Amino acid sequence: MFDPKKILVLSPHTDDGELGCGGTIARLVHEKKEVHYVAFSSCSKSLPHGAQPDTLVKECKAAMKQLGVNEGKVMIYDFEVREFKDKRQEILDEMISLDKYIHPDLILIPSATDKHQDHQVIHQEAMRAFKNSSVMGYEEPWNQSRFDSTFYMKISDNHLFSKIKALEQYESQKHRAYIQEDFIRSLARVRGVQADSHFAEAFEVYRILA
Repeated sequence: MFDPKKILVLSPHTDDGELGCGGTIARLVHEKKEVHYVAFSSCSKSLPHGAQPDTLVKECKAAMKQLGVNEGKVMIYDFEVREFKDKRQEILDEMISLDKYIHPDLILIPSATDKHQDHQVIHQEAMRAFKNSSVMGYEEPWNQSRFDSTFYMKISDNHLFSKIKALEQYESQKHRAYIQEDFIRSLARVRGVQADSHFAEAFEVYRILA
C-alpha cells in the first residue's frame, strides 16, 4: 500500500508549492506525516519596487506556518529567477544532499508540462536526483496547456481553508490572478468533482515505489 511517511515538496520559487499542493500539504501535516518544503529562489528581483529583499522569504515562512509545516523543515535557497538552467549542476547537487539527509518517500515537484524555465529545471533534476522515492507533479494551470491528472488527493474544507490562508500571506503577490481565493477554490472544486469529493488537488504520477 502506498503510504508515504516523509514528503518533500520542491518549489522552484517561494509560493509554487503552496499554489500547486497547499491543500495536500495541510492534509499530510494533519495526518502527522513529516513534511519538508524547499524553495530554490527567494525571488528578490521579482518583487515590486521598494519592497525589502527578504519579503518573499518572510511571506513563505508565514505561509508554511499556516499549513502547519515545522519551521525547521523549511529551506529557501537563493538561486536567481529565470537563471536555474545556468546553475543546473548546483541544483542537482543540492537535491542529492537533500535526498541523503531526508530520505523522502514521496517528492512533489512541478509538472512535466510546466512551461516556466525554472520549473522545468526543478522537474528534470528531481527526476534524476530522487531515484529511490515516489515522484508526482503538482498542477499550476497558468503555466500549462495540458495536465495528465492521474492521481487525486482529496482535501477537506479545512485543508482548503489552510491553503487559502497560506496564500494570503503573500501580500507582495496579491495582484496575481492565480493567487486569488476564487480561482483556488474553483480549481479545487473542479478536481473534487473529478475525484468524487467536495475538494481535491490533482497530480501527475511519474513513479510510485511501494
